[in-house]
Amino acid sequence: MSGLGGDAHAAALRAFGKQHSDARAIVIVSAHWQTRELRATAWERAPLLYDFGGFPDELYSIEYPVQGDPALAARIEGAAPELHRGLDHGAWVPLRLAWPEAKIPVVEVSLPAAGAEAAFALGRKLRPLRDEGILIAGSGGIVHNLGLVHFADKGAGVDPWAAEFDRWVADCVARQDTASLFRYPDVPRAAMAVPTSEHFDPLFVTLGAAWPEEQAETIYEGFHYGNISMRSVFFR
Repeated sequence: MSGLGGDAHAAALRAFGKQHSDARAIVIVSAHWQTRELRATAWERAPLLYDFGGFPDELYSIEYPVQGDPALAARIEGAAPELHRGLDHGAWVPLRLAWPEAKIPVVEVSLPAAGAEAAFALGRKLRPLRDEGILIAGSGGIVHNLGLVHFADKGAGVDPWAAEFDRWVADCVARQDTASLFRYPDVPRAAMAVPTSEHFDPLFVTLGAAWPEEQAETIYEGFHYGNISMRSVFFR
């Protein structure tokens, strides 16, 4: 639903996009494309995937005619070229909110199915691309448990357990305390906040892509539907 925009989260992403409108390309890793063997989209243009069901019709008519970058995809070590799969909603929703003009080429790289350490290693592998003005993005969610979401009220009060876990993660990210984050399943509330790891693992891609001296800056902090964390951060 965040793809419809019109809220503070969308405005924050748009402001971020304007600040970084000169990016040469964007490499994005989404929670919604997890593979055992690394893959990278190598198309010139591809359709969007509307990989969700039961939502308003207007979501299925959204377009985002972004170009790919096959040459960039070919440079991602160990990634097999993907010529058929389009952008999933974990990729095109934040991209469209931040860069609605769709002028910056995009390569989506699959999320390693092997877990947090593999996601972090992928970020390390992608990090040198930043020196060329290429943005590395991870799209997931710090707190993402659809079984506990208050779907009837987007502005519902934040559940204390969700706020507690979100704050702990934010504190670790601010320090680039990756060692503690690797042990997140042992933290109180983690089982509720992260019932499965695929939405949490993209965070490790961004941590891997960050240089040790960089500071984490908050793009947006807040929740939708009572416990879906929309927290977004940027390292520079």
